[in-house]
Amino acid sequence: MTPVEETIADLWATGTSATAHPVQHARAHLERCGAMTADAFKTGAAPGTLVALGGLVTHRQRPPTAGGVLFLSLEDETGLVNVICQPHIWERQRRAALQSAGLLVHGTAERRDGAVNLVATRLVPLTLAPGARSRDFR
Repeated sequence: MTPVEETIADLWATGTSATAHPVQHARAHLERCGAMTADAFKTGAAPGTLVALGGLVTHRQRPPTAGGVLFLSLEDETGLVNVICQPHIWERQRRAALQSAGLLVHGTAERRDGAVNLVATRLVPLTLAPGARSRDFR
């Protein structure tokens, strides 16, 4: 099997892969799109900087107390990033936000009280290995 086929088989059989992260296979495409890795974002993006990050959506949360804000956890082969989608972004891009296992997120870096977040301005569906799923609204 090719490395991509092996990752797909692992995800299908166990829900995880010991050899590769699904985003790892899309890294060349993400770099062409100008996307940073999660690690590079967390360590190097200055507040207010416009950036793009691509990854697997591991969680979606929209708590009733958040005033319509959607929170995503976006994971790549280097780590996890918190993504904040304000209500106007959520409403305009609901389909991509809900239906895509992978996303390319454009937005602004935010550093506040020791937390590093990406405040989304645009969500683009990203095709990753089949079988990659998120854990939504729990």
